[in-house]
Amino acid sequence: VFRRPGWMLFWLCWAGAIQGMVVNGFVNVVISTVERRYDMSSTESGIIASSYDIASVLCLIPVSYFGGLGCKPRYLGIGVFIMAIGSFVFSIPKFTAAEYEIISSGDLCHLSNNRSTECDNKIDSLSSYKWVFYLGQFLHGAGAAPLYTLGVTYLDENLPLRSSSMYIGIFYAFAIVGPAIGYLLGGAFLNLYVDFDSVSTTSLSINSLSPRWVGAWWMGFLWSGFFALMISLPICGFPTSLPGSEKYKAEKEKEVYSSNTKTVTTTEIVPGSKGKLLHVWSAVKVLLTNPTFMFLNLAAAAEGNILAGFATFAPKFIEYQFALQSSTAAMYIGYVAVPCGGGGTFLGGYLVKRFNLGIKGIIRLCLGVTLPCFACVLIFLINCENVPFAGVNIPYPKALNGSTKMEFLGIFMTDSCSDNCHCSTEDFNPVCGDNNVIYYSPCYAGCQNLIPDSNPQQYANCSCISTEPSGMHATMGKCGASCTYLPIFLPVFAIVMLLTFVASMPALTATLRCVPQKERSFALGIQWIIARCLGSIPGPILFGKLIDITCKLWQDSCGENGSCFIYDNRSMSHNMLAVALSGKFLSSLFFFLALIFYKRSPCDENSNSTTIDKTKQNGSSNHNGNKNSGDKRSKDDPPEDKSIATSLNKLGNGDIKQNGNGLNQNGQNESTDF
Repeated sequence: VFRRPGWMLFWLCWAGAIQGMVVNGFVNVVISTVERRYDMSSTESGIIASSYDIASVLCLIPVSYFGGLGCKPRYLGIGVFIMAIGSFVFSIPKFTAAEYEIISSGDLCHLSNNRSTECDNKIDSLSSYKWVFYLGQFLHGAGAAPLYTLGVTYLDENLPLRSSSMYIGIFYAFAIVGPAIGYLLGGAFLNLYVDFDSVSTTSLSINSLSPRWVGAWWMGFLWSGFFALMISLPICGFPTSLPGSEKYKAEKEKEVYSSNTKTVTTTEIVPGSKGKLLHVWSAVKVLLTNPTFMFLNLAAAAEGNILAGFATFAPKFIEYQFALQSSTAAMYIGYVAVPCGGGGTFLGGYLVKRFNLGIKGIIRLCLGVTLPCFACVLIFLINCENVPFAGVNIPYPKALNGSTKMEFLGIFMTDSCSDNCHCSTEDFNPVCGDNNVIYYSPCYAGCQNLIPDSNPQQYANCSCISTEPSGMHATMGKCGASCTYLPIFLPVFAIVMLLTFVASMPALTATLRCVPQKERSFALGIQWIIARCLGSIPGPILFGKLIDITCKLWQDSCGENGSCFIYDNRSMSHNMLAVALSGKFLSSLFFFLALIFYKRSPCDENSNSTTIDKTKQNGSSNHNGNKNSGDKRSKDDPPEDKSIATSLNKLGNGDIKQNGNGLNQNGQNESTDF
């Protein structure tokens, strides 16, 4: 009963949804929280995001090859199991590190020096947890490697020709829904206190609005790990082939040869043979000397760099730029990224089908939707003003003793008004003074008393805030920012994301069409590796580095920098503008060069024309009949869907053939493009 394609689709859909929920949802949502909790820089958190693609690049070829030769469900089940282990590993720091410590009255101004200046051993151990996060994300990437290669191949092999596209479409739809669930659930989990399982939340002196708040970032990974573990078992139980698969393969074989076109016959390559190496080297030379193909690869890398960087750090950017909670920022980005990603991908494929575009038309479409992004990314020129922070972006206001003396401590400037307070820079507990200026802590504001039963906490007798006794008060937390640009920023940012995803599917279709039919699966694999090695792997690291250099106040843990407390909004916004403009300029340039060099490229246009001519000579149809038949195929079988499914099929089978079901079908689709 359960050995049916519908049941396999059911379990694969859940696996795809969990993968998208964890990797593209939870990880992006909790990045800033993990930085704050474990004393990490944005560059280090960028490496966390890149670890997924590093593992995917390393595992794709061996997994696809050996998985194609073996039992695909077993490889898929083991992959989902590895993803579960990765989620458990990612949540380990929560259970092995000490409980998060909230500073209470210990950071007041103490006129007697009774503070300990010795470093705690717990401080240097927190930043070392970054290696645990690297490992967890690496396992996520390794486990997901077979999902979109062997999974698609298995469905295609065990379904009728007319049903496979629908099943694969449903599978990808669940993969798109996954990130949406991840953003929403991840944002909700961040509203829970990180140690709510061991600490009474009613006794907390802070709430989710406090800059010291750390949400339950680990919840999503723990639950998704359990779900992935349960899903892996039934997937492993499926056989190598489902009942009826041989009939479906025969139908597809019949579909290939019923077109009366001449096909190229080759000998299947035996693993380990010299012929395999010669064929691979020959295919590499053909592809690397195809300028259109290479420029499309570079364009994909430039776009992937931007997408990976913004996917990782867009929540953090709007969190700090617009003074939002981590959970609120994550939900805003989820509302923008998920519909724009899914809608843009669908719209790009629809436009290619609707206007029956050839390669030149497709590249022009990619160029046409990329150029408007230049105007849209100028939204980053609009930035929120920095909130005044005493000793960081403004000097200390004149204090009660009238002193204007400044002393540089290494991370920010302080004033003599707190000289006798014996303050520590390890206690970052920002307060907002009555003068609407942020102070590093109540101690650095000169506050000597805590007003009991105040909510939020309030402090009195703050000597660094005002010269008037009535104004010597401070309130826990940062001062509010009066920035009204968010309703303008989000729609324009959504347009950038939408146009970027609109270009993604046509660009992939153009890539598959501009190479010889027998090399399309190999070409897709090469583009996949190039786009990640030059795009989505360095992207988050580059974005993280650009964010780090805008930091104005680093956490100081025993002389070592931890996470960043305060960023310069103007510099951060301008850095995002620079990287977005650079990426869009490069992608536009590469699309333009791909269009210019197309005439010289060894594309399969001549191959398709030759195929049509041979069909005419065989008397299968006249010229008009061929044209009408080509148009009909273009409507019924969108080139982009066929090409992707076929290429993933071939890649998942792990062998290299010069003919096959999917490639000849691609050839039929391509005949209408010129």
